[in-house]
Amino acid sequence: MSAPGGNPVPSAPPPSYEETVGINMNYPHPYPVPGPGQKPDGKGMNPPPYMGQPPPANNPVAVQTVYVQQPVLFYDRPVQMCCPSCNQMIVTRLSYDAGALTWLSCGGLCLLGCIVGCCLIPFCIDALKDVDHTCPKCNALVGSYKRL
Repeated sequence: MSAPGGNPVPSAPPPSYEETVGINMNYPHPYPVPGPGQKPDGKGMNPPPYMGQPPPANNPVAVQTVYVQQPVLFYDRPVQMCCPSCNQMIVTRLSYDAGALTWLSCGGLCLLGCIVGCCLIPFCIDALKDVDHTCPKCNALVGSYKRL
């Protein structure tokens, strides 16, 4: 490009990289910019400063481990569990007590005519009785299973 008189127009120096890409030098960079004498590979560079946040405190953090025990379902078989009374791993000890099913079976046999003593047979059968689960170490009652 030349002026109409044939004289060349004085050229301005080319714009800098920051002017070309539109980087505002007063705005903080999203990542650290290497200082003089630092390599741009990131080694020896400090992380960006916290913007509007205080530096993290070096307070010790207490960590507490909590064990959550799953609910235990009690049936007519021994159960392996942690005893809530003595906190030991145990296999429950079973004891059988006459419950509603035992008495209903006895009454049903009486109605059928088993009066002489046969109506007492349900009291001899563990499968008709309620089951109590106890701890073998501390003898605490940990659960029970009712037939009815």
